[in-house]
Amino acid sequence: MLRMTETTTRSSFQALEPMDRISEVLFGLIMVLTCTSTISVVTADRIQIRTMLIGALGCNLAWGIIDAGMYLMARLHEQGRNILMLRAAREASAPEAAQAAIAGALPPLLASVLTQEQLELMRQKLRQLPEPPMRPSLTKKDWVGAVAVCLLVFLSTLPVAIPFMLTNDARLALRVSNAIAIVMLFLCGYLFGRHAGLRPWLSGLSSVAIGSVLVIVAIALGG
Repeated sequence: MLRMTETTTRSSFQALEPMDRISEVLFGLIMVLTCTSTISVVTADRIQIRTMLIGALGCNLAWGIIDAGMYLMARLHEQGRNILMLRAAREASAPEAAQAAIAGALPPLLASVLTQEQLELMRQKLRQLPEPPMRPSLTKKDWVGAVAVCLLVFLSTLPVAIPFMLTNDARLALRVSNAIAIVMLFLCGYLFGRHAGLRPWLSGLSSVAIGSVLVIVAIALGG
């Protein structure tokens, strides 16, 4: 129920849930589309292949680093919240208060079907756990997870950047790059729909539409 620092940290190969991974790729795609599209609008015929490539890769590398930092902050918050909830459940003055703290830490749907006896059993199991640490701290797996987040965002740029490596025609490369990005947006939306219980094809098309609108808005507001 309550995930503690060492015993329940996700493995380095599962730093993110499937929905989180899809979201990271979507963010990366929107970022790189904003970068390449803004450059093409501003410098049209004068753009150089190298400038576009470095701009696209640099944009997503920076975003990947920022996202990795936000991931570490989220891990600290999650661990700190778990420690506080565990202490609240263990140190409550009455069993009923401890049970309320446990129920509050659970998803509402799950908490609604648990009986008082089941909550009491959880309380007793929690009291048997070792004393929690005084403060949350980052583990090696958290740092590996942050690196995985950064790489995920950055690597989502590469398929979109490949056309700029294969041709000297900046306009052609930009069109092919945008086509690849649209396909990737659709695939992300399709997978999102499958995991969220939505219609995958409709979700994929919606992802393309929403991503395109976000890119247009970003460009209109200055990139």
